[in-house]
Amino acid sequence: MLLALLLITGTADWVPARWMSNDPKSLDLVAGTPVNCLLVEERLWSAPFAGRAKELGIATLGVVRPGGDPVASAKKAAATGLTGLALEGEFDDAVVAEIKPAVELTTRRRIRWDGPADILGTRQGLWPGIQIQESGAAKAAPTGGPWIETNTGFLRFARALTDKTIWTANTPPPKTLFSAERYLQAIADAAIAGARWVLAFDGDFTRRLLEGEAMALRDWKRIAAELRYFESHREWAGLASAGQLALVEDTGSGALMSGGVLDMIAAKHTPVRPVPGSKLSDDRMKGAKLAVNVDPAGLNAEQKEVLRRFARAGGTLLSGPPGWNFPSASGDAITLSKEDTDKLDGIWREMNAVTGRRNLGVRLFNVSSMLSNLLAAPDGKQVVLHLVNYSNYPVEAITAHVLGSFQKAALYRPEGPPQPLKPFPVEEGTGVEIDRLAVVGTVVLE
Repeated sequence: MLLALLLITGTADWVPARWMSNDPKSLDLVAGTPVNCLLVEERLWSAPFAGRAKELGIATLGVVRPGGDPVASAKKAAATGLTGLALEGEFDDAVVAEIKPAVELTTRRRIRWDGPADILGTRQGLWPGIQIQESGAAKAAPTGGPWIETNTGFLRFARALTDKTIWTANTPPPKTLFSAERYLQAIADAAIAGARWVLAFDGDFTRRLLEGEAMALRDWKRIAAELRYFESHREWAGLASAGQLALVEDTGSGALMSGGVLDMIAAKHTPVRPVPGSKLSDDRMKGAKLAVNVDPAGLNAEQKEVLRRFARAGGTLLSGPPGWNFPSASGDAITLSKEDTDKLDGIWREMNAVTGRRNLGVRLFNVSSMLSNLLAAPDGKQVVLHLVNYSNYPVEAITAHVLGSFQKAALYRPEGPPQPLKPFPVEEGTGVEIDRLAVVGTVVLE
């Protein structure tokens, strides 16, 4: 049976949020913001709510989880007037084929990368932020700075693997209260990798927002401003990762994990571009000077020859030992086991020795609480450097040394119009300085 649930066109432009109310008046909060797609729990499905949302041009997706009758839920959603369904969890292929949901929010390992859906989503994700140990101190990263919990490594790989829209639908940990900064960090954590986080708030913030509490409304305005910032520059999401370090990995060699090799490199503030082993080609390796191959067993003869040509042309190639892989690759865990981490130690030490203090695209200073993502236009004439601050206080006196000669630079932020920066020559190319950054900023050099 084929259930024809009407889908609003332009699903790739949906900006999603979980919405915990079916009061049509609550949609006044959404109207005028970039949020145009609401995920609604089945107990809140309501024809008046769905009708009002449709009038405002807001898509409504009914959330369905395993355990019930998904076909019956699909019929109910259609009768209620919802736009479509969001299947959250693991469902049989036959059910998915019959219902044709607007989006599946499944485990990372069960994402249907080559399926027909325009949106690929996962419910699995870390809550972004600086990891605090039981003692209250920040856990150390490979650089000695604080370790940042992030989904960017996985999301950057996903964007290298597919051009489809990516949603990450992780929710706040239970029994937590978060400041607005933590939600802004979660939005930016996905957005700098070209993905979208499905907005989800803790119970206290949700209650205060729906009741119209002044502070909650102020924070909601800040959240909407950051969403608008990224949505108004959606062209950034289509740019490719830049830098001279390529990381060859794939779904079976740790690319679906958080805290793996890519995140370790990023924590060192070294630009790295993921190259899926399944898509390895001479074109993908163009411009790289150093390659780390953590997928030696997963490459076929043609792909291995690509890396041999890279090395013969003067590139430096580091590979894991023969037969090396992640023991947990067959499970649904999204963080590394101690066994995985111990196996990475040798590769990490060797790579750290080779990279040293080389500038492989950009060098950053005074950014211990930050992560970055360096992107470039195909012709190399424009470089985009995303910066996200995961601390809850502003960072000052940031410096970036970018490879290449650039004549113009500007800092884009959600708080206001672009701020011109004065580029200056450095031995490595072009330097810029940023006086102060709250949560997110983007440096564009031309």
